[in-house]
Amino acid sequence: MDASSPYLSNGDPPPQTDAIVEIDLLIIGTGPAGASLACFLASHGLHGLLISSAPGPSPTPRAHITNPAALECLRDIGLEDECLALATKGDCMTHTRWCRSMAGEEFARIHSWGNDPARVGDYAAASPCRHVDLPQTLLEPLLLRWAGVRGWKCRFDTEFVGFEREEGATIVSRLKDTVTGLTYRVRSKYLFGCDGVRSQVLRQLEIPLVKKPGQGLAINVLVKVDMSHLMKHRVGNLHWVMTPDEETPDWAWVSIVRMVKPWHEWMFILFPKPGTGVEFSPSPEEYLAVVNKIIGDETLPVEILDISRWYINEIVAEYYSKDNVFCLGDAVHRHPPINGLGSNTCIQDAYNLAWKIACTMAGKASPRLLDTYSKERQPVGHSVITRANQGLRDHVPVWDALGMMDPSLSVRKQQFAELSSATPEGRKRRARLQAAIEVTAHEFHGLGIEMNQRYESSAVYLADEGPRLPLPADPVLEHQITTYPGSRLPHAWLNTRIPGKRISTIDLAGHGAFCLLTGIGGGAWKEAALRVGRVLDVRILCYSIGWCQDYEDVYGDWAQRREVDETGCILIRPDRFVAWRSADIVEGCGGKLLHVMRSVLTR
Repeated sequence: MDASSPYLSNGDPPPQTDAIVEIDLLIIGTGPAGASLACFLASHGLHGLLISSAPGPSPTPRAHITNPAALECLRDIGLEDECLALATKGDCMTHTRWCRSMAGEEFARIHSWGNDPARVGDYAAASPCRHVDLPQTLLEPLLLRWAGVRGWKCRFDTEFVGFEREEGATIVSRLKDTVTGLTYRVRSKYLFGCDGVRSQVLRQLEIPLVKKPGQGLAINVLVKVDMSHLMKHRVGNLHWVMTPDEETPDWAWVSIVRMVKPWHEWMFILFPKPGTGVEFSPSPEEYLAVVNKIIGDETLPVEILDISRWYINEIVAEYYSKDNVFCLGDAVHRHPPINGLGSNTCIQDAYNLAWKIACTMAGKASPRLLDTYSKERQPVGHSVITRANQGLRDHVPVWDALGMMDPSLSVRKQQFAELSSATPEGRKRRARLQAAIEVTAHEFHGLGIEMNQRYESSAVYLADEGPRLPLPADPVLEHQITTYPGSRLPHAWLNTRIPGKRISTIDLAGHGAFCLLTGIGGGAWKEAALRVGRVLDVRILCYSIGWCQDYEDVYGDWAQRREVDETGCILIRPDRFVAWRSADIVEGCGGKLLHVMRSVLTR
């Protein structure tokens, strides 16, 4: 039977059943968005059904950089340690390089992913987590196992055909088992489209897409080759390879060699020459020859494991949801892997949405709370696709300084030779190259684009605030640490009066609950939080930080970052974003907190 055909191989229609599976939650797609959403919902005690048209988890390691913002989400549900056990740590990600071949001469390098000595303090101040390299082939099964143990059912080889709405706002989805041909229906309260760049859910919702011209084709070649002997003095997980003074096949003009497993499994990402189109059909022998040349040592045994193609998009959905159907992940933001923002943004979409679904289903929030998902996450998606595509464009000046851009080989040879010449032209070209390399720090040290999300919605209470301070001068590189509502809760290390294991402020928050932080003189806020929690039947964790309080501000960092007085308070949402703050104690603080909580929950 052809899985794409509505009929069996003998011409008969596929079998159908009139039975309807009844569940609360149906997730279409088992990639980082769908699998992490199942995990976050499971952490709230919710379960449902995950489906994928694929035969299993991703067979190729597409996404790989996992950044602190995403790891903080997984840390909240106890998954960080398991991720770290599978991941390659940051010391294998020290540099990004530009070179003639993996074994050959190097043109330039830059520190990356938090390894620049000048940026270590910025990363330490931003989060208790660090960048790791965790390929999608390892992350997806981990997430699916974790969700499965907690009640989620997963069905592969299952195609989402479409959905219909019933009275009472329930959704009936038609699914097709592509192995047996059986079609059946699932009735759910909510439907989640995590089904990637060809999202059928997004198409049926008819959500408009904001599209900019793409930047062409890329070819992924997954390769098994042991290059450990080359890496002692070339440590890094990304290596740009190019030969300015040689001819190259049009379909392999420049390449990125990306570590998958140190140092014996790699992804060779090939970019065609600009203007040569996308219609390429290299033979296996041609692929192997190019891979060998990129390696630069033809004595090494090479095995090509997989070849696939993808297109460099700059697309974001205008909005992410309609009624009780929600889209997230690559379904709504599509971009190149520059800055390593892809799976990280998927995970954060899911983290934002899960607590809102949980509060709504439990009757602790109005369904209007769910409208804030798109309002908060769509601007993030827009910024991510813009940055990722600009990050790719940022490499053009590097290529130009190396002499890659001219169509004439003789001109390219001349330009590349200038880099070695003691002439005014050589000096200028070397300065251009160095300046261009420095610009790529926006990709490899983009702490700001990873951490500077600013939410504005009814789930953020701003009535007591003045204007927000502007973002830093370079909001891609620089992280703004602030408790202004709608910002991520700042990280600071704390301890107890009799020292034990240190704990981050972000570890006090989350856990499926709201959290209120105060200090000396803020005891009334803690009492108010307990009363308000009982009135609204909502969990509000309460902690006082300071001298002889629940936790000690051992380094004094929290005092510098909280931006409120010791008698003030900060209210944090279950997704660890600040919902509201009070500069100091106020008269009738219980009534004030109740009003704020009702506003955030739209009750």
